Amino acid sequence: MALIQLEDLYKIYNPGPNAVHALDGVSLTVQEGEYLAIVGQSGSGKSTLMNILGCLDVPSSGRYLLDGQDVSSLSDNQLSLIRNKQIGFIFQGFNLVSSLNALENVELPLSYRGMGKKQRRLLAMECLEQVGLHNRMHHRPSQMSGGQQQRVAIARAIAAKPSIILADEPTGNLDSVSGREVIQIIEELNRQGRTVILITHDNTIAASAHRIIRLQDGRVVDDHVSQPSDALGAG
Repeated sequence: MALIQLEDLYKIYNPGPNAVHALDGVSLTVQEGEYLAIVGQSGSGKSTLMNILGCLDVPSSGRYLLDGQDVSSLSDNQLSLIRNKQIGFIFQGFNLVSSLNALENVELPLSYRGMGKKQRRLLAMECLEQVGLHNRMHHRPSQMSGGQQQRVAIARAIAAKPSIILADEPTGNLDSVSGREVIQIIEELNRQGRTVILITHDNTIAASAHRIIRLQDGRVVDDHVSQPSDALGAG
């Protein structure tokens, strides 16, 4: 059984004569452990698709099966539970709390889940070490580079041990060196068994994935297995 199955998915804004079909009959499956990139220019529908995959939005019609469960018609509370347990988000803008240090930022979503202070502290430290920030745990975002902030965001995304990582333009605000480091961490997360879905407009970044899905005008126009490359080169 596929981990993710989309069946004839539509997302329509402003129904009527001026309707906008952000998604126009998208069907695809994602197997557990895959690393795929969803690529397309602005307006292609990739952000809308990411929001639906991440249970941040629901389709106008069609079915979305996640691990066999139809999430297309779940309540907001049920969608929130799925987001908290199964999906880790990495955003272009980092979305860190400026008044908290790295350790506290990673701990924050764990506290929302009711995890005890000692357990979440140990888990946050472990995740920061995993992304190479063992010596920056007590620094606030303003004291870190963009690449370091994104690594904190990755640590926060994996702290709850989700099975799916959704990365939305994760290198968009980074220089090439920091971007390469972030992609290498994402690749390692996939090697550890997590399913990774990378959203990007950049074909070079997409080349790190094992499978590339191209969207145009809300439709899948290409879906092929890729030969992964060093996404940002060696220098």
